[in-house]
Amino acid sequence: MGARVVVGVSGSPASLAALRVAVEEARGAGRVLVAVIAWEPPEGEGLYARRPDRAWAGHWESEARGRLDRAFDDVFAGAPLGVVVERWVVRGSAGRAVCDLAESAEDLVVLGRGRGWGRARRYVQGRAGCRVMVVPGPVVPRGVRRALRKVRAEDFSPLCS
Repeated sequence: MGARVVVGVSGSPASLAALRVAVEEARGAGRVLVAVIAWEPPEGEGLYARRPDRAWAGHWESEARGRLDRAFDDVFAGAPLGVVVERWVVRGSAGRAVCDLAESAEDLVVLGRGRGWGRARRYVQGRAGCRVMVVPGPVVPRGVRRALRKVRAEDFSPLCS
């Protein structure tokens, strides 16, 4: 198997920026793009193990697959041109999922630097046997972030009011 570009996707703005960069890296080097999203039961694996429910797990896996598909739709309106893409939905921690898929020293891992990826990013940077590229997410000024926290759906559409 040739060298690949592995990108962690969560649907966050930082992971969407990483997805854009990963596609450009894969396209430029003629590599396969491996996009991975990881999921775990919201109640945690320990509680799930005591009371397993396949339908519940299936729901969360489907939700993760939908977020991965939406990421591609948001960034490329479907599939990026000129790149072979593998989409992986993995049950487990994000860092471990990315490291497991980056199996060659010639692979490149691309991650977004944003809220929520800190622990996974540190895990990957410490354990990946290949290069790791960290892409900064979009910068949102503090005042805008504060204002966005107060936004409601009604603020965007006259149909909602």
